Amino acid sequence: MEFFDLAFIWAGLIAFAVLVYVILDGFDLGIGILFPLAKSEKERDIMMNSVAPVWDGNETWLILGGGGLFAVFPLAYAVVMPALYMPITLMLLALVFRGVAFEYRWKTKRWKGFWSAAFFGGSLVATFCQGIALGALVQGIEIEQRSYAGGWFDWLTLFSLFCGAALVVGYALLGATWINMKTEGPLQERNRKLAGPLGVATLALIGVVSTLTPFQDPVYYERWFTLPAAFWSYLVPVFLILISYFLFSGLAKNKDYQPFFMANALFIVCFVGIGISFYPHIVPPSLTIDAAAAPDSSLLFALVGAGILIPIILIYTAYAYWVFRGKIDENAGYH
Repeated sequence: MEFFDLAFIWAGLIAFAVLVYVILDGFDLGIGILFPLAKSEKERDIMMNSVAPVWDGNETWLILGGGGLFAVFPLAYAVVMPALYMPITLMLLALVFRGVAFEYRWKTKRWKGFWSAAFFGGSLVATFCQGIALGALVQGIEIEQRSYAGGWFDWLTLFSLFCGAALVVGYALLGATWINMKTEGPLQERNRKLAGPLGVATLALIGVVSTLTPFQDPVYYERWFTLPAAFWSYLVPVFLILISYFLFSGLAKNKDYQPFFMANALFIVCFVGIGISFYPHIVPPSLTIDAAAAPDSSLLFALVGAGILIPIILIYTAYAYWVFRGKIDENAGYH
C-alpha cells in the first residue's frame, strides 16, 4: 500500500472521526454513568448543564465515522454490520433514549427521577455496547468469499464483555475529570477524589486487555513482539506511564485541566495501540484497507466533500467549546 493512496487517506479520516468521537462523547457518556453518585437533583442539573451546550454535536463524529465507512469501505461495512448487529443496534437505541431523557428531564418534575434513571441507563448501555463492539472487532470477524461467515452471537465472548466493562470504567474516569474541570465546591471535590480510583482501575483494565489482545490472533502477537514493528508497541507502555504520572499528579495538586487532558491522552495512546494491531487491516484478521475500499473515483469524489465539511465541523466544534469554556455557574444553566 502506498502511503498517500486514497484508501489509506480515508482510513485515516475514519480513524480520526472515531477517535474524536471517543474524546468528545466519552466524558459526556461518563457523566451519565456517574449520575447515580450525585447527592441531589441540583447536582445532577449542574452535571447535565456542563455538557448541555455541546453534547449533541459530539455525536456528529459517530455519524461521520459510520457514514464514511459505508461510503468508502462498503465491503467492510457489509461485513461488520451483520457481525455486530446486536451491540450496534442496542448502542444506537440507548443513545436515542439517552437524548430523549436529556431533554425530557428538564420538562417535568413528577417524572424527573425516571428520566434521570433513563439518562444513566442510556449512557451505561451505549458505553458497554461500544466496548463489546470493539472487543468483538479485536477478536476478529470470520469472512468467507467477501461475506460475514460467523454466527449471530460471535460477538458475545468473555473478552468482548470485559472490553465493555473496561470502557465503562474509562468513560467514568473521563466524566469525573470533566466534572472536576467544570464545577466547583463539593461536587468538584468528590469527583476529583473519585477520579483517582477510577484512574487506577482504568490502567489495570488497560493492562489486562493489552495482555489478552496479542493472544486473540497470531498476527497481533507477531506485530507486538517482533522487531522492527515491536518498536512502536514498546512505546505505548512508556507513554502510558508518563501520562499516568501527570494524571495522578494533577489530581494530587488539585489541578482543573490537567487530569482531564491526561485522561483523554490515555484513550489516544490506547487508540494508537489498536491501530498498531490492526494495520493494514480494516476488519481483522483478513480484510485489508485496500481490499475493502470503493473505487478510486468514488474515494476521490467523497474526499472532496470531506475536505470541505470536516474543517467546518472542527471549527464549529472548537468555537462551541471556546464559547462555553470555564466553570459552570450552579445558579444559571443552559436550559
